[in-house]
Amino acid sequence: MRSIILTTALVMVISLTSAQDNDNEVRTIFSTSKDQSHGGYGALMVNYSEINNRDAILIGARGAWVIDHNFGLGLGGYGFMTDPKKDAYLNFEEYQISGGYGGILIEPIVGAKSPVHLSFPILIGAGGVTYNQHWQEYEEDNEYKENYEDSDAFFVLEPGVELEFNMVKFMRMGLSVSYRYTSNINMSYKDETLGNIGSEDMLRGFNFGLVMKFGKF
Repeated sequence: MRSIILTTALVMVISLTSAQDNDNEVRTIFSTSKDQSHGGYGALMVNYSEINNRDAILIGARGAWVIDHNFGLGLGGYGFMTDPKKDAYLNFEEYQISGGYGGILIEPIVGAKSPVHLSFPILIGAGGVTYNQHWQEYEEDNEYKENYEDSDAFFVLEPGVELEFNMVKFMRMGLSVSYRYTSNINMSYKDETLGNIGSEDMLRGFNFGLVMKFGKF
């Protein structure tokens, strides 16, 4: 945890330092200088990860205010779902781990005007996870009722790096890698004698994916 925080802080310091002009004028993020540019973007993300030794897909979105081409501030989040597997404790029915998380986005950007450049998105927030049956049960009253064993809430910190390509003036594409650190997950079967579902660190791990941004950069 300490190494993640130190790395995040170092990235922000380097990025903000490199964004300063060659003159000696002190500039701030929220400066009202006429020379400062303001923009914004919306983005879609598709990521792969591994959760509790299962393949998982994450679909996400984010939006950010872009300050002077080199710093983004906004909101973002993901929904995720693992591949279903038969659970021997639950009559070999197929169950999966699913949920979502989101929060505040901080994004230093290095070399934004270059055709190929780097950004360092950092997501800080919270989410929820559940262990649920893959298929919904059809009830006699024509309503669907989803079966699940347990759920939990968690804190998340996810620093990442993206290699971005300026495709056209209003669109960027990027390859992303991030590490998802969460607080401990505690889920158990309804039958307490069966024990816990997965490990406490089941949601911690790397994301690999593709991001598409649209807006004014």
